[in-house]
Order: sequence, then structure tokens, then C-alpha cells
Amino acid sequence: MNVWNKFWNWYENKILGSVILIAIIQFIQVPHMVWNADIMLEAGIVSRVHPIIDWFLYGVDLIEIISIINVGMIMFSLIKKRRVQKVTA
Repeated sequence: MNVWNKFWNWYENKILGSVILIAIIQFIQVPHMVWNADIMLEAGIVSRVHPIIDWFLYGVDLIEIISIINVGMIMFSLIKKRRVQKVTA
């Protein structure tokens, strides 16, 4: 078994953890969306209160990349698994 297949076998055993990670990242997006709406509406209730808070809430967009990659890996894993099942059936 090559390294590629070993990795995917390991990853398929850890999918629950990946889904939990995606859920956490999506929940973190909620304060970010409120902050972003506050900026767009120029209300100033949450945004522009303190530069560090703005920096953290802006940075939440960057951790979304992990979620996007993770969803792609889960989809690839499921497609790969279905193809193997079709070949063996």
C-alpha cells in the first residue's frame, strides 16, 4: 500500500473529527458575520470599537480556508469509496 492510500485510509477513519472541526469553524463565523454587517451598515456597534477585536474578527475569514479544504477532502474520500464499491459490486 502506497503512502497516498495509507493517508486516505487514515483520513477516512478521522472523518468525524473533520466534521466537528468544520462545525466549529462555521460557528466562529457567526460573530464575524455580525461584525461584517456592522461594518457594511456603518453602525459602529461592534466594528471599529477596538483594533484588536477588528483584527481577530477579520482574521476569521482566513480560517475558513481550512474548512473549504476539509470539505473537499471529505468529498474526495466519499467519491473514492463509492467508486471502489461500484467496482467490487
